Amino acid sequence: MNRRHFLTTTATGAAVAAFNPLGSAADPKSLQPTIARIWRGRTTRAKADAYAAYLHQEGVLALEKVALGVQMFREDRSDDSEFIVISYWESVEAMARFAGPEYTKVHPLLKDGDYLIELPKAIQVMHIVASLGAR
Repeated sequence: MNRRHFLTTTATGAAVAAFNPLGSAADPKSLQPTIARIWRGRTTRAKADAYAAYLHQEGVLALEKVALGVQMFREDRSDDSEFIVISYWESVEAMARFAGPEYTKVHPLLKDGDYLIELPKAIQVMHIVASLGAR
């Protein structure tokens, strides 16, 4: 399985790595994602750096082992910081093998309650309709 790993991208910084979620022209036999699973959470600015490290270690690295790709984003605002984690899956069935039959249900990390302003209520699942790779 062709897996790619991504680090935090901030609203003011550059992306760490480019990602074409529909596969690589150099690797035409790689699995093609058709589903994006999107999680969002907010924390205070004071806890944002610690949460970024925790979310990467406990959430992103775990997803990297099972998803086709994963990205983590961060936007620092005046009072809070928002995090978005997007994982890419070849099908709803593959995603459900990871997340369970109720795949829009949030599975909080052990310490999310210590960091997040409020626990997210649901995961957003979107079908990938088109994607352009980095040039």
